[in-house]
Amino acid sequence: MKNIVFKWIAGALLLSVTMSCSDMIEEYNPSGITSETVYNTPQGFETLINAAYSYQRWWYGKEEGYSLSEMGTDLWMSGAGDIYPDLTKYINLQGNNGAIETEWKALYAAVNICNAGISRIDGAGFEEDLKNIRLAELHFLRAFYYWHIVETWGGVHLSIEETSGIVTTANKSAIEDFYKLIEEDLLLSIQYLPNTTSDYGRVTNPAARAFLSRVYLTIGNDQKANQYATSVINGNFGFELEEKYADLWDMSNLKNNEVIYAVNYSTNLALNDKEDEILNPLGHSRGSNNGHLMFIMKYDTETGMMRDTENGRPFNRYMPTRFLLDLFPAGDERYEGSFKEVFYVNNPIGNLALGDTAVYTTRKAINSSGKAYKIYDRNYMYQTDGKVKDQLRYPTLCKFLDNTRASANEAQSARDVFVIRLAELYLNAAEAQLKLGNLDSAAYWVNIVRERAAKPGFEEQMKVVPSQITLDFILDERAREFAGEQIRWFDLKRTGKLFDRVKNNNPDVGPTLQNHHVVRPIPQEQLDAIFNKEEFRQNEGYQ
Repeated sequence: MKNIVFKWIAGALLLSVTMSCSDMIEEYNPSGITSETVYNTPQGFETLINAAYSYQRWWYGKEEGYSLSEMGTDLWMSGAGDIYPDLTKYINLQGNNGAIETEWKALYAAVNICNAGISRIDGAGFEEDLKNIRLAELHFLRAFYYWHIVETWGGVHLSIEETSGIVTTANKSAIEDFYKLIEEDLLLSIQYLPNTTSDYGRVTNPAARAFLSRVYLTIGNDQKANQYATSVINGNFGFELEEKYADLWDMSNLKNNEVIYAVNYSTNLALNDKEDEILNPLGHSRGSNNGHLMFIMKYDTETGMMRDTENGRPFNRYMPTRFLLDLFPAGDERYEGSFKEVFYVNNPIGNLALGDTAVYTTRKAINSSGKAYKIYDRNYMYQTDGKVKDQLRYPTLCKFLDNTRASANEAQSARDVFVIRLAELYLNAAEAQLKLGNLDSAAYWVNIVRERAAKPGFEEQMKVVPSQITLDFILDERAREFAGEQIRWFDLKRTGKLFDRVKNNNPDVGPTLQNHHVVRPIPQEQLDAIFNKEEFRQNEGYQ
């Protein structure tokens, strides 16, 4: 295959070998030695492995990743602070979008590190068993990054070769070729990965199986999607659903038994590489998790309120669609486990005492007369057709809030990002069984998830019967379970429901969504850098 041309990737690879995956993995900073020397020692090669993991932090827990994976769907509208409306609302979206440029660079830099590691690991001096494990990790990570690439941009550049210098051509590869490599990489990784790890954040055998289940759903191999989902569910790996949905998001409970795979962040924020020319060669935007900033309404200008660590720093980027808020029935505790409607006085003034209700934002339509606190109901937030009326005040997605931050203005969070939870595998199995025509089995798996979601006294109302199971029902269920968890755009694309669901349920975005938006534009700076422009052209529909 031809090598790719990214003038920044060649340098990024040489610099990136000093990156660290997390505070859980022993760090090594080989100052003053070349990458060739690093590759040839077990200790140095571990640093390359850690660098391969670290690029997950460019997508997971980052504004660019949220804008690409949650926005432009049926679940979210732009808040007043949205900085990528061309991407999130499909308004004249082109290859100069900053989020798209950032993720393209990061994902291909990550692939290049994986390619380098795979090709060089035999010379690293590992004992055979450890070598096989580390090789399996690299194959998993390459598959993981390529899945994000092919789902985001379609059939773009595919290479299994290391880029060690500036190259001036790129290729367009078939989507089928991407998935052939992804499948091969994941099957190889499953052969050697351990079932558990003491280094939180490293991939394990069940995590690779879980991701393979997602991949098989994507390419329509429902039999194998079900096989790999249930192999984790029934595999005695120790995973179980948290008893209460809200407990998943407690900062003291991040390493819980429902999480199959996570991108972890260090409590030492300096280790998360916000700005460092050596540790973070692609720019300043990585750093720690910033998901906690994105979904918060503008509460700190309300009477009786000021910004604090408990309620978060409101960047006010994204707000829920009315459709999302209406998806949760009365007996579903996932609404309260996902959204915050009430803000309590933290800045007493006049008749408002500390701890009184200051603001109530509700999905209901209510009469606010006679109330001592401010009420913003559904009719205040949304127009009669569901279009946004107020971009500042709305129920706040509270899954990612971090009350352990050092100050109210701290933009970085040490919260880990859950990439795959056990709940996804139940719903993967349900979707696969639905497509295979086994509605009884599909309902069985859905009901396991809904049983956990049921409020006391609503257990029977939350159960579903086989006749209720449709693809749209499963997408509704995935919205209730995974809202905000950086999977929605991929779910809608995979099921062929992106256009129908967005046009029917997101009136702010539906009118601008077009057929070519099923893939994103290739960054213009990439197109400008190559010499074979006739062979490697912009994706159709973009300029």
